[in-house]
Amino acid sequence: MGDKTRPKRIFINDVDRYSSEHIAKFLATCAAGESSEEGEEQTLASPEGEPAFQIVGTVSASSRGDKDSFLLEQYTSPTQAELLERLLECDVIVYNISESGSQQQLEEATWAITALHAEMENFKSRKMFILVSTVMTWARTKPQNLDTMDILLTEEEFRRRRPHPNFKKHNNLEKLVLKLGRGKGSRLSGYVVASGLQYGKGENLFHYFFKVSWLMQFPKVPIFGEGTNYIPMIHVYDLGGVLQNVIELKPKAKYILAVDDSKNTLEDIVQMISDSLGPGKLNKVPAQEAITMKAFKPEELDNLSINLRLDAFIIKDSFSLRWMSIAGMVENMESIVEEYRDTRQLFPFRICLVGPPAVGKSTVAEKLCSHYQIHHIRIKEVIEEKITQLKEMMDEAESDYVSEEVAAAAKKQLEDLNKSMEMNAGRLDDDLLVDIMQEKLNSKPCMNQGFVLDGFPKTYEQAKLIFYDEDTESQKVMFKPVYNQKITPEHVFALDATDEFLTKRAQGLPQSVAEKMRYTQEEFIARLTRYRQLSTAEETLLDYFDELEIHPEHIEVTTGDAEYTDIIKKITEIVGTPKNYGLSPEEQEEEDRKKEDERKQRLAAEAAEKKQRNETALAEMVSQYEEWQKNLSELQRQEYELLEARSLPLRNYLMKYVMPSLTEALLDCSKIKPEDPVDFLAEHLLRNNQQGEQPQ
Repeated sequence: MGDKTRPKRIFINDVDRYSSEHIAKFLATCAAGESSEEGEEQTLASPEGEPAFQIVGTVSASSRGDKDSFLLEQYTSPTQAELLERLLECDVIVYNISESGSQQQLEEATWAITALHAEMENFKSRKMFILVSTVMTWARTKPQNLDTMDILLTEEEFRRRRPHPNFKKHNNLEKLVLKLGRGKGSRLSGYVVASGLQYGKGENLFHYFFKVSWLMQFPKVPIFGEGTNYIPMIHVYDLGGVLQNVIELKPKAKYILAVDDSKNTLEDIVQMISDSLGPGKLNKVPAQEAITMKAFKPEELDNLSINLRLDAFIIKDSFSLRWMSIAGMVENMESIVEEYRDTRQLFPFRICLVGPPAVGKSTVAEKLCSHYQIHHIRIKEVIEEKITQLKEMMDEAESDYVSEEVAAAAKKQLEDLNKSMEMNAGRLDDDLLVDIMQEKLNSKPCMNQGFVLDGFPKTYEQAKLIFYDEDTESQKVMFKPVYNQKITPEHVFALDATDEFLTKRAQGLPQSVAEKMRYTQEEFIARLTRYRQLSTAEETLLDYFDELEIHPEHIEVTTGDAEYTDIIKKITEIVGTPKNYGLSPEEQEEEDRKKEDERKQRLAAEAAEKKQRNETALAEMVSQYEEWQKNLSELQRQEYELLEARSLPLRNYLMKYVMPSLTEALLDCSKIKPEDPVDFLAEHLLRNNQQGEQPQ
């Protein structure tokens, strides 16, 4: 009984890659005793509610070290001997070559099926080998009757399949699996699952189209080639469901097509992605541009160029699948987009900044937009953008790009805007402001990435008009306000400062800047007074958000820090980490290059500054030394002169009183030539000195 109740142990290669990872996640969630469809007989022997499968698999050396929760074990770059030992421990071996099928992958899969077949006699129980291949091995297959091109190809014709030239090795591996897994007494059964191009759960092959649409990188989403080719597809979780059924049901058919019911062209698919996330327009460019633009690798472009219509009757007639997307990506785009956002954690941040003039709202907004990669919404710029858009629509009507009805509507709206501004001294009525702002907040860029509202709305009524949602009016709960959650800010920050601080800051601006920002003395005082009045009204803007239980965070601005470092830090701690795309590899490389250049420039500047400081210090030391030498020479000269001056009386005395006697004594000594000249001189001088002291 122990073996019968043990969950099946399943090996899957490369579980750190898109396809294998999601297949592993799907199989790990399958519960024992859970039927694939309601009313279906239970096929697993494990106790009900227990996991049906234990998943183990290989990961690349570059994979992060932590084991994913859906894996029982993971093996990092094992040797063939180690890997074979692990494979022999498993009931089911799944080799997935459907994504790219590198030479290494193909060689490893070929080795695995061959090695298992050689060890077959030593198996304690039957094992199953499943090769997850690709419909690219059918890419050159033609219908038997060329006059009826609308006929769909099915698994029954798998022996006639003709691969794409770059997928011949995949085809050969399929044949090997079918060959080695054949035979009544064989303890190793082999299956080939030819998968359609996979989508869902964050995307892989189609990710480029989702990303450029979500980021609104181009006014039109590029489609490479004509896009008229039909692409057989399957949701990656539905592919997991196919494998679950193969494992559980052990079908007689060994070759199984895994595609959904969709019969969509590449253009249908990209158009729907563009409509759901992007500008809604396509730009057809030559297929080779995909390589030039680094949008796709050559093997990925091969996949997107497939033109096949397939009918997978085995999974429809014999399997019990709980389809995620039986109708295909186009029909289920709304749920696919939600998966894409959830898997990649792409959620918009909606922030509102309020505060008096000169408190720094725009500076803080710009820094938040840069940090979170979201859009800066200023009412003046939104109005200017709308007017420009209406004028362009009117101009395009003359070149037949826009219909007459649309052009007429644009003309009427522009006239209404101009009339309102003429009647209100350059300002718009609230109803027009609300319409323009709602259109902006509902635009794809704001809905995808998010925004920072800078100083607008200003009043309770404006906020109520902008964020009101008619669609939820009928569903509103008693005492709970109705508002449009898709465009209403999630975070509100009220910046404030004293009037003295704000006035001093405004007065410190250059005249040209003050005039541009309307911070001249008269304008600033009027605007500040108006803001304080609105802040003390019976119903304020902050009251509106409080009623929605979006409680504003109050932040006091007390320093002149131009970078607003502490304020930005506080806001980002409350809002959280960015949930947007980071830089692309090329952008990251450019950013790293810029940082490296800046680092080198900084080091060069520091070295130059240090050298300059050293040279300055050395020059100063030389100058000081020369000054010291000069002072020393002057001191020595002065000392010499002082000594000379002080020695003059003594010299005169000696010349007058000593030198004559001494000269006379020396002359006498030279004449007499005594035996002891010194003694003679001493007696002579003493005698003369005594004579000189006698009174005259």
